[in-house]
Amino acid sequence: MTTTPASAGTPVGGSWEELVTVALLGTERRALPGQQPGRQAPVALLDAAAVETVRRRAGVRPARAAARPEPAAPDPRTPLPPAAARRLSTLLADRPGTGGGGRRGAAPDLVELLPQWLALANARGFAAPPGALPALLDAARGRTDLRPAALAFAGPRALWLAGLNPEWRFALRTSSGGATTLPEAADEIQRLWQEGLFAERVALLAAVRAKDPAAGRALLVATWATERAEDRLMFLDSLRSGLCAEDEAFLEGALADRSRNVRATAAELLSALPGSALAARMADRAASCVAVDHTGETPVITVEAPHECDAAMERDGVVPKPPARRGERSWWLGQLVEAAPLSVWGDRLGGRSPEEVVALPVADGWQGELHAAWCRAAVRQRDPAWSRALLGPPSAPEAGGPGAVSLAERSKLLATLGAGERADWVAGFIGTHGLSEAFQLLGVCAVPWAGGLGRAVVDALDIARDAGSFPWSFSGVMGLAERCLDPAEAGRLEGLTSVPDESEHSAPGSGDYWAEAFQRLVTTLRLRATMSTELTPP
Repeated sequence: MTTTPASAGTPVGGSWEELVTVALLGTERRALPGQQPGRQAPVALLDAAAVETVRRRAGVRPARAAARPEPAAPDPRTPLPPAAARRLSTLLADRPGTGGGGRRGAAPDLVELLPQWLALANARGFAAPPGALPALLDAARGRTDLRPAALAFAGPRALWLAGLNPEWRFALRTSSGGATTLPEAADEIQRLWQEGLFAERVALLAAVRAKDPAAGRALLVATWATERAEDRLMFLDSLRSGLCAEDEAFLEGALADRSRNVRATAAELLSALPGSALAARMADRAASCVAVDHTGETPVITVEAPHECDAAMERDGVVPKPPARRGERSWWLGQLVEAAPLSVWGDRLGGRSPEEVVALPVADGWQGELHAAWCRAAVRQRDPAWSRALLGPPSAPEAGGPGAVSLAERSKLLATLGAGERADWVAGFIGTHGLSEAFQLLGVCAVPWAGGLGRAVVDALDIARDAGSFPWSFSGVMGLAERCLDPAEAGRLEGLTSVPDESEHSAPGSGDYWAEAFQRLVTTLRLRATMSTELTPP
């Protein structure tokens, strides 16, 4: 830049805004305010800007230095072994792909292995390496399903970092395990409940409820009358955690709420308390609709559905208007039976067991409606005896059972059984019916899959491979197998990684795809085994 002689004097400019305007428009189109004759306009503009910059900086008064942040709380857990730390870096560096149902290659899907790695690291009590915390928080910000495990593993240092970065602020509302950090002081809990954001209040109520159900209910009672209807619904739903007989009085009051959704939720919660007054009222109504007719050669269940939905039924949560293409009487009957305690049917139907009850024929086409309502009741009341009866044997035709009319309902019934029984039932289902409808059922089984279930899945995949169909039809099951099969099964799968001979019925090229899919499965299982070894405490 050309220097300005001292004799030229001090450059004259305007305000900073005027200088910016001249710079944007150009000195040829806009003259510099107070420009001296004979000076080159661009040089004068730069000199004026320099003077104004110095003036602006010199005019700033020194501010009080910000307080240093408090150091992070110590993390007493065992440091992560070096090999496991390197593995974590690899898993966090991977990003979800954009592939659909096409060819995935034989490499493991690291994105799907991160949740399993975090669960294992948490179970073994390791602390996250400080250098990995930013990537962990970024991963938790992008995937809400990772947050509970990621924040539990990240520990107190992650909360310290979250206080310094607004993008990680979500972590301040959650603690290890994904629940709200519960303040120690009672007055702080009250302040947060009264003044917090809605999401913070919902999380706070869930945290208090998990620690002390009575205290959580007391928080809700204190402000219930002033809450909005949509907020009351969300708050009421939090009572599912720790639901107990002491909640009955509050829930009975909520049956008179002006919001229909709130009334329905309160009724559902009361029906899950078999000893509640609402459950008794529903039992009386439902029992008056269902009986056993002994006049014929074989006992038959007879049904007389309600002829009206009166005000008392509405107050107890019965929705009067049915969905489209649904009869009113069957709609009302289903709601009554669903809300009635299952224990009522043994005495009402001749002292029969659940298996004997569901085996009885039902007159006049009411069987589907009645059994479907019993299914919903078994799920709501977590009754394994009724779930077994309604599921029936897994080898039954289409494995529909007496009352399960969809895979979703079967999955819900299975969830009420113990892990071992659940795995045995699904293995029997796959052994009889294959994998075409097993995806939802496999999703409710404990991980890693029990030996019998794992063998049933591998055998069914082998059969599908020999049939010559493309593996894309089983991509969901293959993905589950990569995450849920016991890594010890890798040896049994070695023989399936070769390209099979294609029969005349095989789809062209299907053998290559199957070999690739099994190679990926074996590689993933071995990687999971290695991950477990790396996470072994020293």
